[in-house]
Amino acid sequence: MENIRTNKWQNFFRILLGLFMITAAFGHFTFQRQDFQAQVPNWVPMDKDLVVILSGIVELVLGLVLIFMTRYKVYIGIFLAVFYVMVFPGNIAQYLNGIDALGMNTDQARLIRLFFQPVLIFLALWSTGAIEYFKKKS
Repeated sequence: MENIRTNKWQNFFRILLGLFMITAAFGHFTFQRQDFQAQVPNWVPMDKDLVVILSGIVELVLGLVLIFMTRYKVYIGIFLAVFYVMVFPGNIAQYLNGIDALGMNTDQARLIRLFFQPVLIFLALWSTGAIEYFKKKS
């Protein structure tokens, strides 16, 4: 892969996003475990606790590699953006079913969170240089 340069702001947000992912992972394993279970849509054909643990592992790995494996940051950013898309149905289910979890106990709070997911997707792609990578490929 060609080297995609990122500026100090992109690097700052890439590291911040990595720390956010690591923090979320620890929440999956400990104090927010039940809240994350409540977000797993009922149509997912797996045990909710297993889904939470597995997604927590993915978040921990993504957070660590986002911070430390800068050589592969474009690939990591793309994978992280895809991960955010994959977990979005949980956010939609929380809104549609009126589930109180993760401090969101009103329909308004749950709705606002839905609009935050595209921001995370953008940050994953922008902060890692993936947007620039796609521009160069087109």
